[in-house]
Amino acid sequence: MKLKIYTGEEVRAMRQRLGLNQSDFWATFQTTQSGGSRYESSRDIPNPVQALLNIAFSTDAKATAIFDELRAFGNPKKKAKAAQGGAK
Repeated sequence: MKLKIYTGEEVRAMRQRLGLNQSDFWATFQTTQSGGSRYESSRDIPNPVQALLNIAFSTDAKATAIFDELRAFGNPKKKAKAAQGGAK
């Protein structure tokens, strides 16, 4: 699955629309205020944080697809059964 790659500018705009300061917003994603500030200004946002941003700000269907993919990765036996047409 291809995740949307959020830019720092996009995330800053979302945070501001929510009326949150950097500390409160980034704490939700287990990121410090200073780390969040760096992401918002220029530094690339790491893939794990990108995944969390996708879960938080994408559609419910996209979030469910992300969870399903992670669960399948964590349980390869279920993944193999599903590929063979078996029940989950």
